[in-house]
Amino acid sequence: MEDRIKAIEERNARVDANKRWETSWVRRIAVAVLTYFVICLFFYETRETQIFLKALVPTAGFILSTISLRFLRNIVGY
Repeated sequence: MEDRIKAIEERNARVDANKRWETSWVRRIAVAVLTYFVICLFFYETRETQIFLKALVPTAGFILSTISLRFLRNIVGY
């Protein structure tokens, strides 16, 4: 019985760590930076002009969506 309880507690610790990672600012910033660089590369390859400025649009969209989702979640009560 003690082994089962220990296994459940270890699983709960892993789940909590995953939840913290999913909502962390480090993850959001990392995804935003990667999004920015991938879009810059795409625009560069397609010979787009003002790539650094235009790449901010999807990056800002990602950041705003993560902020607004938390806000909406609090309003709904989840």
